Amino acid sequence: MGLALTIRTAHADDLSRLLALYQHLTPNNAPFSIEAAQAIFARFQAYAGSTILLGEQGERLVSSCTVVIVPNLTRGGLPYALIENVVTHTDHRGQGHGTAMLNAATRLAWDHDCYKAMLMTGSKDRATLCFYEAAGFAQSKTGFQKRRI
Repeated sequence: MGLALTIRTAHADDLSRLLALYQHLTPNNAPFSIEAAQAIFARFQAYAGSTILLGEQGERLVSSCTVVIVPNLTRGGLPYALIENVVTHTDHRGQGHGTAMLNAATRLAWDHDCYKAMLMTGSKDRATLCFYEAAGFAQSKTGFQKRRI
């Protein structure tokens, strides 16, 4: 049995480890400087209620996800949460860390009175879709995106 997963909010001094973990999400991610990451992280922290959650086993960062609380002028003014960049280190998958991260993200959304928490995945892998469903997310809407070329 491994160490228990501890979930906490990311801080600026976590950025190097977080960027390394993101290689398990998008291996072809274009690298950029830690200074640029620090500036982006500072802007991110300006969004009230939004956070990057980290899942650690001891000193090792094994999982993470981002939660953005979006103000809303519908649904009686209740905000909604967008969950993004859900990742678990390849060596630590299948141990419940991703589910724990999604549960923590959902609790954060409910703590901010969000009426829904949503996420999108580009994966067509049945195992990935089943993972999100098992974590309580329903595949209930059709997502569209437009990417800058």
